[in-house]
Amino acid sequence: MNVNDLVNQFKSAALSVGEYLTPVLRESKFRETGVLTPEEFVAAGDHLVHLCPTWSWSDASDPSRVRDYLPMDKQFLISRRVPCHHRCSQMSYNESLQKIIREEGSVDGDEWVDTHHFDTQTNLAPKELDDEVGVELANTECYGGKGEADESGEEGEAFDLDEYIGSGGLEGEDPHRYVAKPRKNGPERAERCDEVGILRTRTYDLHITYDKYYQVPRFWLVGYDEDGTPLTVDQMKDDFSQDHKDRTITLETHPHVANLSLATIHPCHHASVMKHLIEQFLENGRELNVLDYLFIFLKFVQAVIPTVEYDYTRSIRF
Repeated sequence: MNVNDLVNQFKSAALSVGEYLTPVLRESKFRETGVLTPEEFVAAGDHLVHLCPTWSWSDASDPSRVRDYLPMDKQFLISRRVPCHHRCSQMSYNESLQKIIREEGSVDGDEWVDTHHFDTQTNLAPKELDDEVGVELANTECYGGKGEADESGEEGEAFDLDEYIGSGGLEGEDPHRYVAKPRKNGPERAERCDEVGILRTRTYDLHITYDKYYQVPRFWLVGYDEDGTPLTVDQMKDDFSQDHKDRTITLETHPHVANLSLATIHPCHHASVMKHLIEQFLENGRELNVLDYLFIFLKFVQAVIPTVEYDYTRSIRF
């Protein structure tokens, strides 16, 4: 355990007390400060689940883990078996694609590095839709339908159903069961995969919770190797951006699942980064609806885990 891990654990212990004492935010301030009320978090989560069925709501593992300011059946969001084909060390970073996001009044070292900000292939964000409830899911890019080109002439990338099924996206599992058992004959199976040239892919379960203290969504993840064996923290760091893996990502206890510790992106800068991105929309003559909050949130989280392929939305320009 390095010094950063010790510091982060101390902060987490102190913040758990602060969260208990912090009142629930009731007034919307997302445009002014980048934070969300619990009601806005649920509305944005419903919108994400509606457009991207790879995400779903989950309840808490036991009554002691329930937060009464959230619906019983909507305690947190989860996406299972998300593929991760490459390690960050295999990626060649291009500094011309990076953007340093600085906060107002920040000091050196408090910047957020968006490693693929100017990359049109990975700069992903929400699809613009009207308010009609009867949206055809089969035509949404997240769902995997072909969809129609929007007014700007952009088309969504085709969804590979075989890859989705192969990643386990359609497997029905108990939402509270997270520890996967290794498959039998793991070494033999791995050797066979190498012989026939099959790509051995890691997968991740991704969670989004609401952090009452920081009043923002919080991102959690746990990884598995190609045999379904949970990855260690050091192994998962291979899939984290070098700029963030020791300063931004910590191992902490899940707020809604008993006896479960996951890697999490610390939320201390989330509100300021979201405020900055919202301001970019306004400067370009657009307005960000609170329902799209989680899409933008997932866009900047991708700077931390660029090889985890969870975001299937179309490009957007700030």
